[in-house]
Amino acid sequence: MNRKVVKTADGSDTISVDELGVSYHSKHGAIQESMHVFIEAGLAFYKTQMPDKQSIRVFEMGLGTGLNALLTHQYAHKNSVNISYTAVEQYPATKEEVSVLNYSSLLQDDTNILTNIHTSEWEKVTGVSDTFSFKKVHTSLQEYVPDEQYDIIYYDAFAPNAQPELWTTDIFSKLYSMMSDNAILVTYCSKGDVRRAMLSVGFDVQKIPGPPGKREMLRATKPIKP
Repeated sequence: MNRKVVKTADGSDTISVDELGVSYHSKHGAIQESMHVFIEAGLAFYKTQMPDKQSIRVFEMGLGTGLNALLTHQYAHKNSVNISYTAVEQYPATKEEVSVLNYSSLLQDDTNILTNIHTSEWEKVTGVSDTFSFKKVHTSLQEYVPDEQYDIIYYDAFAPNAQPELWTTDIFSKLYSMMSDNAILVTYCSKGDVRRAMLSVGFDVQKIPGPPGKREMLRATKPIKP
C-alpha cells in the first residue's frame, strides 16, 4: 500500500492510504479524535462505571500509528491505573513513518514511549512502565486467538466502505466473546448496519456525540446475563 504521513487540522500527524482513500485518523484532528473516541468515551468512561477496578485490560483493533496506545499509557500514568494493552496489526507502520510522527513532541512524551511501543518485540508482553504493559500481535483480527478477556475494546478498523469484512455480525460476535461482563467497545463509526450487527450479537448499543467533524459514534456494552 502507498502510505504517506500527513498533517491533520489540530496539527497532529496521521497516515494516509491512497489506494483505500482513507487515513488512520480524522482529517479534523488525529489527537483530538483519539482522545474523544477512545480515551474519554472509552477508557475514562469505563473507569467511572468501575471506579474500584485498578487493573484494566484493553484490546485495540489496529495499532496503526500507536497514538491510542500512547494516550492510554499517559492516562494510566496520570490516574495510577494498571493497564495491560494488546493490539493486533496486520500492516505495521514502518520505521521511517514512525520516525516523523509528531505525537511525542505534541504530547510531551519525553520518555519515548511511542518508540518503545513500535520497537517492542512482536507477540511478547513488554513492561513499558510501572502502570502499562503492552503486547502487539502481527496478525489479522480474523486470525487472532485471544488468551484472556478484555474490559475495553478500541475498535479502530478502517471504515466499512474500505474494510467491509471487519464490520460484520461474525466479527462482532467474536469481539463479544473476547469481552468480560460489563466491558465496553468504542468506535468512531455510527452506521446503522454496524449498530444492528452489534445489537444482533447481544450488545447494548448507544449512539453518543462524536469527535469534531463527526456527529455521532458508538459505544457498546456487554451486559451481564441473568
